[in-house]
Amino acid sequence: MDPTDLARIQFATTTIYHFVFVPITIGLAFLVAGLHTRWHRSGQEEHKRVTQFFGTLLLINIAIGVVTGLVQEFQFGTNWSAYSRFVGDVFGAPLAMEGLAAFFLESTFLGLWVFGWNVLPRRVHLATIWLVAVGASLSAAFIMAANSWMQHPVGYTTDPQTGRPQLSSIGDVLTNPVFIWGYVHVMLASLVTGAVLMLAVSAWQIRRREHGELFRGPAKLAIAVLLPASILALMVGSQLGVVEAKYQPMKIAAAEAQWETCQPCSFSLFQIRGGKHDETPTQILEVPHLLSLLATGTWNGEVEGLDELQAADVQKYGQGEYVPNVFVQYWSMRVMAYLGSLVTLIALWGAWLLYRRKFAESRLFLVVATWAVLAPVLMNTAGWMLTENGRQPWLVQGLMKTADGVSTSVSTTEVAISIAVLVAVYLLLGIVYVFLMLRYARRGLELEHAEDEPARDPRTPAITY
Repeated sequence: MDPTDLARIQFATTTIYHFVFVPITIGLAFLVAGLHTRWHRSGQEEHKRVTQFFGTLLLINIAIGVVTGLVQEFQFGTNWSAYSRFVGDVFGAPLAMEGLAAFFLESTFLGLWVFGWNVLPRRVHLATIWLVAVGASLSAAFIMAANSWMQHPVGYTTDPQTGRPQLSSIGDVLTNPVFIWGYVHVMLASLVTGAVLMLAVSAWQIRRREHGELFRGPAKLAIAVLLPASILALMVGSQLGVVEAKYQPMKIAAAEAQWETCQPCSFSLFQIRGGKHDETPTQILEVPHLLSLLATGTWNGEVEGLDELQAADVQKYGQGEYVPNVFVQYWSMRVMAYLGSLVTLIALWGAWLLYRRKFAESRLFLVVATWAVLAPVLMNTAGWMLTENGRQPWLVQGLMKTADGVSTSVSTTEVAISIAVLVAVYLLLGIVYVFLMLRYARRGLELEHAEDEPARDPRTPAITY
């Protein structure tokens, strides 16, 4: 392998690992804020304990997510310095906004929330957790704006001397159609991920623990968020496919393994292929017109094939391979879509049981809901692979190829050693993360009552404020 392949493997490893925690953090932050709001209104001790219970899970995800995110950003200056020099005048603006505004907002108010129990006024304390959720959302927005610019560059001019893009309109970057639809999709996927996690933990507690009845409230909140969020995520994802078909037709054609232009186009539910360039599937199950609908938003829309798009790119950009890895694209698309549909069905099942007042009695649903926690992780990973692999061979669509963005001063040996070190560290972090999540998700609720207060001599009059 050359340094480019190894650098891609390293960045893919750190990105996929980091992205496991991002949607959990964003979604769980809003849900914990919802639990805190319930406690603020009711004042009941059990509601406070449930809020702190899920707040602990949120803190674990934030801690691991911050560490892995910092490692990811360092690679821009090590393995991808040529890319950083090329896009720094554009890419630096949203990254600076994320670090100086969103991250500090999130971290500052997270500290106030963690240490503000019984210290801050209750309304102020409630506001801090909502601001944590807002900060996490803003952080994702600026990162998504930068990434969407790589998918569809807008709001820039080219420096005639250096040939590098320069930011001309931050407004265009923040209103990029790829960013708008992609960000909404990520936020909905985050709510789905956080809701599934809360539902899984609540379902396990209802089945196993003494205080299982206290987790019925979080389970209801999770289903109330999960059902609309999962349905909307499928709808927004469909519209995002239409947008990407307009600006990145190669990505959409590869996701369907569509080698020849078609009109109307069928969507294949399942194919067996022999390799990257195998244009003769062994087996195929098709849904007529569905690909046209997903890619163009019309019943009989035309979808350009990979062969035609490859020829057009060769004519426009010169000789080269412009078709991404079709196997990765095809199955990433289907893993994301099928698991998203499965999560929606689980949400409908849970809502039906709540309506019938049989939620806690359905042992089968509680078991399925517990194991469903794996679905959003796989779904989000597949979606991220679909987005990033589909851009190849471009780092910035139409402006810079991946092979041109690698640092020339980094050797193959150096990248290989750093990959080995990162994998070892990430495996250790993963073990610690799973251990902590299982430990704190399985613990019971120790309610604080009067016995937790210091003993008082009954002859001493109480002081009332």
